Amino acid sequence: MSRHRSSVLRGFILAIGLFWQFGGSVAFKSEDFKTCDTAAFCKRLRGTKGGDSYYVDPSSVSVRDDRLQATVLNKKDANATFLLTISTFDGPVVRFHMTEKNALHGERYEVPDVVLPSLEEKTAPFKLVKKSHTITKISLGEYTFALKHDPMRLDVSESIWETMMTLNAGNLFAFEHRREKGEEDPAGWWEESFKGHTDSKKRGPEGISFDISWPGQTDVYGLPERATSLSLKATVDQEGNPLSEPYRLYNLDVFEYLAESPFGLYGSIPMVYAHSLKSTMGVFWLNAAEMFVDVAKKNDEAGVKTQWISESGVLDLFIMMGPTPKDVSTQYAMITGGTALPQLFSLGYHQCRWNYKDEEDVSQVDAGFDTHGIPYDVLWLDIEHTNDKRYFTWDEKYFPTPVEMQDDLASRGRKMVTVVDPHIKKDENWDVYKEAKEGGLYVKDAQGNDYEGWCWPGASMYPDWLSEKTRDWWAGRFSLSTYKGSTKNLYTWNDMNEPSVFNGPEITMKKDAQHAGDAEHRDVHNAFGYFYHMATADGQRKRGYSEEVASADGDRPFVLSRAFFAGSQRIGPIWTGDNGADWDHLAVSIPMVVSIGLAGLPFNGADVGGFFGNPDAELLTRWYQLGAYYPFFRGHAHLESQRREPWLFGEDTTRRIREAIRQRYRLLPYLYTQFAHANVSGTPILRPLWYEFPNEEGISHREHEFMMGPSLLVAPVLHQGADKVTVTLSNAHIWYDMQDGHAMPQTTYDYRAFQVPCTLDDGAKAYLKGGSMLVTKERMRRSTAAMEKDPYTIIIGLSVTQEAEGDVYVDDGHSFAFQRGQYAYRKFEFSKYTLTSRAGTLQGAATPDQTFAPDARIERIVILGLGGGVNNWTAKLNGEELDAGASSLHTNPTGAPLAYVIRDPKISLLQDWDITFHRKEI
Repeated sequence: MSRHRSSVLRGFILAIGLFWQFGGSVAFKSEDFKTCDTAAFCKRLRGTKGGDSYYVDPSSVSVRDDRLQATVLNKKDANATFLLTISTFDGPVVRFHMTEKNALHGERYEVPDVVLPSLEEKTAPFKLVKKSHTITKISLGEYTFALKHDPMRLDVSESIWETMMTLNAGNLFAFEHRREKGEEDPAGWWEESFKGHTDSKKRGPEGISFDISWPGQTDVYGLPERATSLSLKATVDQEGNPLSEPYRLYNLDVFEYLAESPFGLYGSIPMVYAHSLKSTMGVFWLNAAEMFVDVAKKNDEAGVKTQWISESGVLDLFIMMGPTPKDVSTQYAMITGGTALPQLFSLGYHQCRWNYKDEEDVSQVDAGFDTHGIPYDVLWLDIEHTNDKRYFTWDEKYFPTPVEMQDDLASRGRKMVTVVDPHIKKDENWDVYKEAKEGGLYVKDAQGNDYEGWCWPGASMYPDWLSEKTRDWWAGRFSLSTYKGSTKNLYTWNDMNEPSVFNGPEITMKKDAQHAGDAEHRDVHNAFGYFYHMATADGQRKRGYSEEVASADGDRPFVLSRAFFAGSQRIGPIWTGDNGADWDHLAVSIPMVVSIGLAGLPFNGADVGGFFGNPDAELLTRWYQLGAYYPFFRGHAHLESQRREPWLFGEDTTRRIREAIRQRYRLLPYLYTQFAHANVSGTPILRPLWYEFPNEEGISHREHEFMMGPSLLVAPVLHQGADKVTVTLSNAHIWYDMQDGHAMPQTTYDYRAFQVPCTLDDGAKAYLKGGSMLVTKERMRRSTAAMEKDPYTIIIGLSVTQEAEGDVYVDDGHSFAFQRGQYAYRKFEFSKYTLTSRAGTLQGAATPDQTFAPDARIERIVILGLGGGVNNWTAKLNGEELDAGASSLHTNPTGAPLAYVIRDPKISLLQDWDITFHRKEI
C-alpha cells in the first residue's frame, strides 16, 4: 500500500506538525524521483570512459589453486590502490571481487548475510594457463579467464577462439577512492540536494562503474523490479548515446506505477541472464547501494553491452557460466540460496482488502466463500485493524476478540495475516517504542540522534534492521505471549519496508542516516527491507518451535514482503506492489512476475484485480484466470475501491472466478512439487518459453505466455473484448489442450504463433507438454487443509514416441520435518507401455525417511495420446486387469472421451508399482 491523497503536504507545519490528507489517489509523478542526471554519481560516471587508466601491477599477481590476487592501480591517481581477488567455484562460478586497499575511514561496506556460507565449501581449483608481464590466464573446465593487465580487462572464453564475455571492453571502469575533502572538489562529491533535502557525504565520492559485453548474446533479462518487457530494452545505442533513463535499482514506495517504464520499484536484485540460442550466462553484483544499469543491444542480433554504476560499496561480481538457463538458476542458488519451502496453505488463494472493517465483516466475507463454493485459505487485515497504527495491537472497538476470530477461521482450515510495518509509532507510553529506544535499536541520523520520519502513525522511528541485536529483539515480539491477540494461525505482511518515509527524499530514508557497523544508509538501502523481512520470519520461526505452539518440527514462516533483495527467496514471498485495475497492468504483471522469479525469487505475484481502481467483471475475470497461475495468488484492493469479492459481479462472473480458483487448487500437488525443486535447485516456478526451450528460434521475446514448471504452458487473455488468444508451442513436442485433452495438430503450430478461441468461460488456455505428467487433486474443498487426505490424479501426456515422465513431492505441508527426511519424492515413467512408480532422488535435499507414508491413494490415472485409439487397450497391475477405458480428461460426464482413464487402481502414489498396457485382440 502506498500513500494516496488529494493533496500532498511537502513540509513541516510547525505549530501542529506534518500531516497527510488522504483522498483521491494520485498518479505516478516522475518529478518526485531522481534520474541519472539528478543523481551526482550516475551523472558523472554514465558513459564516462576512463577504464584504460586502471592496470594490474604484474609484480603483485599471486596464484593458488582456487584464488588469484593482484593489486590494481590507477595511472591518473597515485592514491588509488585496490585489491583484486578472483575465486573459482563449482558450477562453474567465478567471483571477481575488488575493493579499496587501506581505505580512508575504514573498510568499504560489503553486504553481509546474502552469500551462503556454504559457498566456500564449493571452491574449485583452476589451472594456471599463462602468467606473464601482460596477462594472467587461468582455466576452469572448458572455460578460460584471461586477466589482461594494462588496461585491466577480463575476457571469458569457452575456447581460445571465442570470447563469451568481457569486463571493461568499453573502458567504462571506474572505482572512486576515498579521500580528504579539498576546496576545489567538484559539486556532488561531498553533498547534493534534491527537492529540498540535502544529502551529506562524509566519505566523499565512492562510485563504482564497469561495463560488461556479451558479443554472442542477443538478449538480457533480469534487474527486477520494474514494469517493462522481460527482454530488457536498450537504454543507450551502440555508441553509448542515451535512448532513455538507465534501469534504476533503488527500492522506493512508488504508488500507481506506470505499466511501461525502466523506473525501479519496491525491490532490487542486480542480476541478469545473457541469452542466445547457443548459451546462457548470468552475472550478479552483490551491492545494496543505489544502482543504475544501461543496456545496448542490436535488434535480434548478437552483441549486448551493459554499464553498471553504483554509488558506493565494493565490486563483488559473480559470473555464472551456465551454459543453460537452468544451470544459471542453480548456480545463483548455490550463491544466495534456494527458495524457502512454503507452507501448503500459502499456495492457496488469499483474500485481502484495505481494510476489512471489523470482525463481522471478516465473518461475512469468510462465509461468502463457502456460500458460493469458492475455496480460499487466508484472510488478510491491513493497517486499520490496529490501535492507532501501533503494530502488534488490535482496535478493541472493531476487533475486540481477535483470538476467537482467528480460531473461527482455523476451524475451517483457514489462516489470517495481519500487516506489521517497519516503522514504530513515536509514543512514550507504548512498550514497543520504549524498548527500542532504551535498547538503542533505532537508525541514527547524520548527527547521531535517533532517526525520525513520518509514516502511517505520524511521527515514526525506524529500527536498525542491519543490527543483529535489533533483529533478535524484533523476533521476540512475535511470541504468542508478547503479541497479544495472536494465535499460531496468524501470519504476517511486511509492507512499507523500502523503507517508506513520507517526509524523506524520494519518500524514503536519507542516505546519510547511520546503521550498525558504521554503515551509511546509502550503502545498505536496497537491503533494508531484506533484513526486516528476515527479522520477522525469524520471529515466526522461533514462535513455531516455542512451548506455546508445541511443535517438535516447528512451523514454517509465512511473511509477505514488498521490498526485496538478493537472498529474499530464503525468507518468503513478495508481491509486485500497488498496481492498477487496468488491462495494461494485467499484461505487464507477467513479465514482472517472471523476471522476479528468474532472479531467484519465484514466490511472488501481482494483486489480482489491481490495487487501485475498480475493475469491471471482464477484467476481474481475466485477472483471476491468470492469477490462478501466479506462484503467490492474492486478491487485494485499495481502501477507496468498490468491494470486489468474487461473488459481487453476478452469477456468470462468480462461476468463472470460482472455476479459475478451483483450477489453482487442482494444481496444488504439481505446484508444491515445483517449489520443492526451487528449494533445492533454485529453478523458477513460472518460466519464459526461452528458459524451457533455450535453443529454439523466435521465442526469446514471447513474454505473455509462460511455462508453469516444465510441463504446463499457459496463455492468458490480456486484452479487453478478446475472444481469442495467441499461443506459441514448441515444435519439438506434442501438446495437449487441458480443457478437454485433445492433442494440438502439429501443423497448427509449425509456424510458431497461432490463435485459438478463448471465451470468458474458457479461462486461460493451458497445454500439457507431451512427454510429461501432472499430479493433481480433483475434488473441490473449501481449503487446502480440507484437501489433505483427498486422493490424487495423475495426468499423463504421451510424447510422439509414447513416453512420458513426471514426479511428485509430498510432506506434511507445514513443518520443518522435511529437513530430517520426513518427505516422499516419487518419479513416474511411462515407457514401452509400462507405467512405473519408484522412489526418486531430490538432489540437495535430506535423505528421505522411508517410514514417511501418509495416505496418498490414487483415484484416477489419465493418459492422453495413447496410440491406436483409447478403446483398444487394457491395463493390468500384477497381472490383474484394472477398471479402465475411454473417458473424459476431467471428471465431467459430458466431456469428450479423449483420454484413457484408469479408475481407482487401489494403489498409493508413494509406493512402487508397475502398470502394463496391452492392445486388445481384435
